[in-house]
Amino acid sequence: MNSRRKFLQTALVLAGGMAISSPKQVFAGADSYAGIVYTKKNPGKWAKKVGSHLPQVTVKDKKVTILTDHPMGEKHYIVRHTLVTADGKVLGEKTFYPTDKKAESNYELPQGHASILYATSFCNKHDFWVAEVKV
Repeated sequence: MNSRRKFLQTALVLAGGMAISSPKQVFAGADSYAGIVYTKKNPGKWAKKVGSHLPQVTVKDKKVTILTDHPMGEKHYIVRHTLVTADGKVLGEKTFYPTDKKAESNYELPQGHASILYATSFCNKHDFWVAEVKV
């Protein structure tokens, strides 16, 4: 339990850093956050988990869908999705529960939005994952 608390504290520090700097700066230097932020390019110790932990993002018209193709169960599940713009604005977030059938969330893009988005997925066992998407 202490290691999970430590991880959550570290993730909150990272989120605070995102609020101060742009996500592009934070995630571009993902090597600096080894063991905290995982990406397709830098999966760290979870290289075999990319397919079931990296958020999959689809954009159609003004609708963004994030799906993490991960089983949901009492002991192992996706806890949260967040959608963030390149300038650090949080467009939406969704918390999941072990009883949810799947980790899928939907968001509306603001009028005239054209940029880079960051989708995050947090697994209670395999940490914090980020995917970059160009809109």
